[in-house]
Amino acid sequence: MKHSIKKIFMNLNTYLFFVLFVSFVAMMLTLEQQLSFEKVNNLNHQKTIIQSLTKLDKNNIELALIQFNGKSTQLHQEIDKLKSIYKYDYTDKYIFANQDEYLKDLQKLSDLTNKFNESAHKFYVNSKKKKFREEEEQNLNTAFNALNNQINSILIKNIDYNQAKYKLIKIATIVIFFIVLLSTIIYRKRLFSIYKDIEFLYQIDKAKRNHQIYTTEADAIAMRMNRKTVETDNPTMLDPVTGINNFKGLINSYSNKKNLKDSNFTAVTVLEIDNFSKTRRTFSQEATQNILKKIAYTISLHEQPVDVIARTDYNQFTLIFSRASKEQAFKDVDLVRQSIEELKFNIADVGPVTITVSGGFIIKPNNTNLDEASRQAKEILQYAKTIGLNKILQTRDLAEKSFN
Repeated sequence: MKHSIKKIFMNLNTYLFFVLFVSFVAMMLTLEQQLSFEKVNNLNHQKTIIQSLTKLDKNNIELALIQFNGKSTQLHQEIDKLKSIYKYDYTDKYIFANQDEYLKDLQKLSDLTNKFNESAHKFYVNSKKKKFREEEEQNLNTAFNALNNQINSILIKNIDYNQAKYKLIKIATIVIFFIVLLSTIIYRKRLFSIYKDIEFLYQIDKAKRNHQIYTTEADAIAMRMNRKTVETDNPTMLDPVTGINNFKGLINSYSNKKNLKDSNFTAVTVLEIDNFSKTRRTFSQEATQNILKKIAYTISLHEQPVDVIARTDYNQFTLIFSRASKEQAFKDVDLVRQSIEELKFNIADVGPVTITVSGGFIIKPNNTNLDEASRQAKEILQYAKTIGLNKILQTRDLAEKSFN
């Protein structure tokens, strides 16, 4: 069964959003873990404060009371911080649903803090009265132990929350890892298969003509291309000498392929064999046909699936190349010229012969038809022949001629 590229990419889009969501959740859990550390540090800091409140200097009551007031106020501020921190502890609130329990613990902590502050205040005020000293000291120790035990209780519960959270995160992490691993393997395989389909359609690797097409879209394109190949094989559209398109085949192939060019630039080039015409037959008919066949074959080596090549006159070839840039199109056409120049012909009674071509190159505007583009390319070709052989000229060269 063939797969749809559209469906694969829609599912891939969903998968990437899933990975993004998981990354976001992981970030939030990391921040929650930081909040848990802050909560522990806060509670330990409270224990340090209440411990210090039991050891103020009783010889200077005024100073002790000033220190007491500052630290007792700080205790309530620390409790407010715990409430503020808990606002962002979404796991505890919404997954473990311990909000009521936690807020009750904080309220109890606040009440015990008030009692401790009250006991500590009475202790320092009455510290010089022997009558009340022992009683107030006992009350302070009782309040201290109750407050300290409540802080320890909250710390222990925080450990329990973190353990439960860790178990949940551990299971979720393992499950998510295998989901991401499996999905990555699947989509890597599918994307690689899509690339192979594209590679096959462009026929980059000639050894893979028996490639089993994976996607429905590539299969549809291949079927269309095959149908167009059959049309091109029509004898009335082929040049009998070279086996490539004739003028009629050029028009037909261009009509079929122009919709496959996407947004690429379309270059039209007319190449003419130098010193080679009907009226000036230097070689025998057999040698002439051999030259034409080799030139046509050389041009076809540079042809891509969306290109069209044809023999449109006795000594002329028309090339329609579709490339991503104007520069690349001209470069490829000039490579054709160089490849033809490198051909070696051994002609009987003549010896080794080098064949060269001259050409006119233009980028066809979208609002210009093929006939007009060919006419302009031939005009540039005629100018090229007047200034020397074995050259490819383009529109700007003709413009420079007019300017001069």
